[in-house]
Amino acid sequence: MQPKPARIRRRLVPALALIALSAAVAPLARADTPAPLDWRPCAQGPDDAVGRELDQAGAQCAELAVPLDHTRPDGRTIRLALSRLPATDRAHRVGAMVLNSGGPGEPTLGMPLRVRAAMRDVAARYDLIGLDPRFVGRSTPLDCGWPIGLWLRSAGATRARFEHQADVQRDLAERCAQRNADVLPYANTRDTARDIDLVRAALGERRISYLGYSYGSYLGAVYTQMFPGRTDRVVLDSAGDPAKWGPRATQGTEDEAERALRGWAAWAAARHDTYGLGTTRAGVLATVKGIVAAAEDRPLRVGPYEVDDQTVPYLLSVGSGDDRPAARAEFASTVRTLNEAAHGRPADPGPELDGLLTFVLTSAGSPLAGPAAAITCGDRAAPRDPDTYWADVQRSRARHPLFGPLKNNIWPCAFWPSEPRERLTRVGNSTPALIVAATGDTATTYEGSEAMHRALTGSRLLTLRGATAHGIYGEYGDPCVDAEVNAYLATGALPAADPVCHP
Repeated sequence: MQPKPARIRRRLVPALALIALSAAVAPLARADTPAPLDWRPCAQGPDDAVGRELDQAGAQCAELAVPLDHTRPDGRTIRLALSRLPATDRAHRVGAMVLNSGGPGEPTLGMPLRVRAAMRDVAARYDLIGLDPRFVGRSTPLDCGWPIGLWLRSAGATRARFEHQADVQRDLAERCAQRNADVLPYANTRDTARDIDLVRAALGERRISYLGYSYGSYLGAVYTQMFPGRTDRVVLDSAGDPAKWGPRATQGTEDEAERALRGWAAWAAARHDTYGLGTTRAGVLATVKGIVAAAEDRPLRVGPYEVDDQTVPYLLSVGSGDDRPAARAEFASTVRTLNEAAHGRPADPGPELDGLLTFVLTSAGSPLAGPAAAITCGDRAAPRDPDTYWADVQRSRARHPLFGPLKNNIWPCAFWPSEPRERLTRVGNSTPALIVAATGDTATTYEGSEAMHRALTGSRLLTLRGATAHGIYGEYGDPCVDAEVNAYLATGALPAADPVCHP
């Protein structure tokens, strides 16, 4: 898959989908049809690697002006960036497929290249549309100016550490508001769904197909609720519970995180001669516990970085959430490096861990952190009292000492400058969709995907049983899953029953 920082993005704010109260059909923002799109080359200079790849693949790019505020269609506009990899089998063309990578806040402009490879021959029948959502990537980007690692952190071991963290989150919210006060109220999923429908109209399509991962699955479900009848074939990969999306969506995923860590520990124990982390699962977990304890005593020096006790649990959660051998080996190398630092020995992060720490702890992750936070906070109000979070942290810590303080910690949404402009969308309709889920998903749990399946009564649930994975179709490498999805995309016919694949 991509380098580690890109691979973890959609895990940052897991797509557990929505609660709420507004199932009304949302009309087009404009009564007229948007102007035709002006397709041009994608590359915007010699350093634009994504644009260059798109151009080499035969894709084209365009911009579409959409209202900042969809209740004022003649007011201020923002620009959306989109790419199109055209269908090559025009005689059997199905239509346009809009893509979303998740996040929220992950750029999607280059996604047609990855999806074309996953779809194999079926890709020739679709125009694959990469769309950077509003305030993401090239689409009028929003940047709060702070690293991911200042936001997605554990509460730490003491009340004093939590209080410090609350102060940090308050400062993050204030800094984001200072830089983006005029647009923050319009960063949310419902306005993004309205943008997608304007893209549909600009493409000249009566209906669109859709493929979304993680948060992108939630976005797709919201689109089907707001614009019924305007979708053709819908694939929602690593979907979550449409009643739990929002600033506290990570609550309740502690069990899955711990199971994944134990599974990796057993794998690492069988390779003690390579990684030196312990000869049994219990021994490897004891090594992990020692790393956490050392970070509580003092920040760990890893190359040029300092990794403290509020960052280590996040690294452990992200790293253990993929059971493929290459991912497990990479995570074992990370833990080995952290263990060296915990013992006061020189710890060279190596290229993979260096890239991850750069993404998490420096401004490199800021272009993703800003829109991810803004959309999450803009969708659903969070509790304002820090004591609420501390009580949840302590309650969860008793059973989940490592991941409880991470999954229940306070976020900038507790101090966000504006309340959501709309109630969240109550997802519940009969859209025929194929939902893809792994039973060991630590970000959007399998239980959450089952809830999405119940909310979309016309759907089928494709299960990858016994796998720890997030982002499956075309990414995990399971031929059964890929074949099931491609059969649906080729024929438009859902399976007669909920299919099950085994890795």
